[in-house]
Amino acid sequence: MAAKKKSSKPKTEANVNEEIKEEAVENKEIASEEVTEAEASEAEDTETKDSEKTKEEEKIEELEDKIKRQLAEFDNYRKRTDKEKEQMFETGAKSVLEKILPVVDNFERAIATIKPEDEGNPHADGIKMIYKQLMTELEKLEVKPIEAVGCEFNPDYHNAIMQAASDEYEAGTVLQELQKGYTYRDSVIRHSMVSVVS
Repeated sequence: MAAKKKSSKPKTEANVNEEIKEEAVENKEIASEEVTEAEASEAEDTETKDSEKTKEEEKIEELEDKIKRQLAEFDNYRKRTDKEKEQMFETGAKSVLEKILPVVDNFERAIATIKPEDEGNPHADGIKMIYKQLMTELEKLEVKPIEAVGCEFNPDYHNAIMQAASDEYEAGTVLQELQKGYTYRDSVIRHSMVSVVS
């Protein structure tokens, strides 16, 4: 602001009032310039904040998307490993059960050889009790015998090894079961060996 020349005129009240008015106008102009600069600065700050906010929001969205993808991948991985574990368990269980089934067959043969006069014999009763216990445990494991005699031949469950004539059953019906078949959780462990009516 330029320094004002001092007037050589004697100061009168009108002159003083005039100077005060001029100073007030100058101060007002300076103040309005400062306000305009402050508003411009504030607008710039707001724009900067908005752009920073937008960048932050984009970064947050990007990170959220990344986390969602990783969670989905982990969930898929968990499901896949659970399924693989279950398949491995089923394969192992089937393998063990296949080895136990001949023992069941031998118990059934032993029970079939018990004569009526041997009923009540501790040895015969012991065999029956062990067989019953074994079958109860297999049932708990969801191992079930396949129905055969009198049922229609089904290649998914029956293995036909011979044909025979019959007056009692229609053609394609299982006439005789030569070896019992079993399922484990609805999948076949061993097919029934059967004779089918021709």
